[in-house]
Amino acid sequence: MCQAVVYLSENEQQNEIMRDVILLEPVKEGVRLQAFFEEPIIMHARIGRIDFLKHTVTLVPLEGGQDGDD
Repeated sequence: MCQAVVYLSENEQQNEIMRDVILLEPVKEGVRLQAFFEEPIIMHARIGRIDFLKHTVTLVPLEGGQDGDD
């Protein structure tokens, strides 16, 4: 299977946000992440990089946004 690991890049550090992500969808507030058997979360961020070979997505926070569940 090809699930992804999503990281949030802040202050030149990458923090893991979610594993086994099966859906990443742009929404008005940022991006919505969905993993198997978990409730979706909305991150107030934008896509910074997608590495298809490593199955990783790096998000960058939106200016003035708060991250986390919505």
